[in-house]
Amino acid sequence: MEKLESILLVEDDTDIQEIARLALSSIGGFRVTVCSSGEEALQKVLHVKPQLILLDVMMPNMDGPTTLKNLKQIPDAGFIPVVFITAKIQENEVKSYKKMGVLDVIPKPFDPLTLSETVLEIWKNMLKNTQTTMDFIQGSTFKPTNK
Repeated sequence: MEKLESILLVEDDTDIQEIARLALSSIGGFRVTVCSSGEEALQKVLHVKPQLILLDVMMPNMDGPTTLKNLKQIPDAGFIPVVFITAKIQENEVKSYKKMGVLDVIPKPFDPLTLSETVLEIWKNMLKNTQTTMDFIQGSTFKPTNK
C-alpha cells in the first residue's frame, strides 16, 4: 500500500490554513504545502507533486470546482486525487461534487484532532477501491462462465 506523505492544501482562510496545516503535519506527519487560492495551486502543483489535494470549495476568484476542472486539464496533475473541504455538505451537493471527480468531502468545521485520521481513511479507501478495480480488470475477481 502506498503511504500518503504529501498533501497540497488549498484554502483561502488563513486561520483554517494554519489549523489544518498544523493538524496534518504535527498529528498526521504529512508534508503539507499550503496555497491560498486556486490560481496559486495551479502554479505550484507540478513543482510540489502532492499525492493528495485538499481543496476548499468556496474561494474568491477561482472556486474549488473551477480549480478542480483546471487541475484535470494539466497532464501531470490531472490524476492527483482531490478531496473537497466545505461547509456545503447537503446530500445533493456532495453527490454533485463526487460527479466532478472528487474522492470525498470533508465537512467544515472539521475537528483538527481527527483531520489526519479522516484524510488517511479516505486515502486507504481510494487505494482499496483502486486495487479492486485492478483485480477486476485483470480478471482475478471476475471469471466469465462458458455456456
